[in-house]
Order: sequence, then C-alpha cells, then structure tokens
Amino acid sequence: MTEYSLYIESGPKHKKTMVHVLGLLGCIAQGPTTEEALQATPEAIRLFLGFLKSHGEKVKPEADFTTKIAVHITEGSWIGQGDPPSGFEPDFQPMSEADLRVTLQHLEWLQKDFIQTIHDIPRKKMSAKPETGRTIHEIAEHVSESHGAYLRYLTGKVDGVSEALKAVREEGPDALSATLSDLWQLTNARLKILTAKERTAKILHGQLIWTARRCMRRMLEHNWEHWQEIAKRLDQHS
Repeated sequence: MTEYSLYIESGPKHKKTMVHVLGLLGCIAQGPTTEEALQATPEAIRLFLGFLKSHGEKVKPEADFTTKIAVHITEGSWIGQGDPPSGFEPDFQPMSEADLRVTLQHLEWLQKDFIQTIHDIPRKKMSAKPETGRTIHEIAEHVSESHGAYLRYLTGKVDGVSEALKAVREEGPDALSATLSDLWQLTNARLKILTAKERTAKILHGQLIWTARRCMRRMLEHNWEHWQEIAKRLDQHS
C-alpha cells in the first residue's frame, strides 16, 4: 500500500494550514485549521491522482493508501501560504534530468487543463466580481505573475517573459487563453534546458533559498490551487 508523507505548514494556533504531498508534486490540501486541512487531504490526493490518470499515467485513484506527517512547520512569516521560509528538506535535493522531464510534463498537463477550463468562460463571467476574492481574470493574472517570479528566482531574467506577462495583464479576458499559452510556452522552453548547475543550485532571494525543486514545486502547487479555485467557482454557478 502506498504511503504519502505530508509536509504541513500552519499559522499561529494551527490556523490557515496547507498540506503538501511531495510524493505527488503539486498536490496540496488547505483548511482554516490544521485538523480541517488534514481531513481534506485524502480527497485532495485522489483528485490529483485522477488528474494524472486522465493524462495517461498508470495510477489508481480508487486504491487504498495511508499518510504520515513528515514535518509540521508552525514558525516563520507567511506560514500556511505555500512557502515557509525554511522550505522542506526535499526542496533542496538536486533535480536530475529525469526528474525535470517528469515534473515539466506534469506542469504542461496542468497548464493545458487550466487553459481549457477558462477558454469558453464568457467575458462577463470572467470579469464578474465575487462577494469575496478575485475575478477569474485576476486569479489567472495572479497565477501568471507568480509563475514568472518563480522562474526568475531560478534562472534570472528570461527574454520575452516580461512582455508576455504584460500581455496577460493588458489584453484582458478575451485574450486570456492565448496570452497564458504564450507565456507558458516561453517559460517551459526555458525550464526544459535547465543546466546541471541550475538543477542543483541554491539561490538566496530575500529570506528564502530557492532551488529548481522548490521553484517547480510552487509552480505546480500554485497552478493546481487556483485551477481548482476556478473550477469550483464555475461548478457553484453552473
């Protein structure tokens, strides 16, 4: 039976918790408390396995599995948001060429599904302001900006990315599928050619040490988190 190690971060008094399933890179569960986030974790794992299966991976979302808590971080700034300053031990392991290929493939699948989800959303719904939170276009803009930042932490400036990010912001909801696709083609092309040095480097940016694994973990998790947010909103208003 598969056992998944859980890497948990939660704010003061175990509020605002995010659970990272690093054995399924990109899979997360969230909750307003640690208890609720842990309760949501099995469903999150099955949902992520279902995503992988839909793209041809030989996984069984219905199979039994167990979980164990590997780490629970409760100290530091901005805890529960995805990036505890200390990071997680697996973040700092070198990334092999094989690891890069698999991770990038999963990222490309996720980006494809994200774009398919937003492609047919009417402009009015894309720009509709909910009672709380961002519009769908603002969510996608947030995802794109964060994606660009994670890449920059790892590789420095990449030609064309600033212009592609500007297009996502300024060309608006009607062009969102195209502008996101253009951005991700650029960033994925750069990730595909990461050198051995870049795949093993540890780069200090502010209070955080970034690595290829950490950057790509956050790309996957962040895209997954907000793709699910959009999908749930569409389900609620279908």
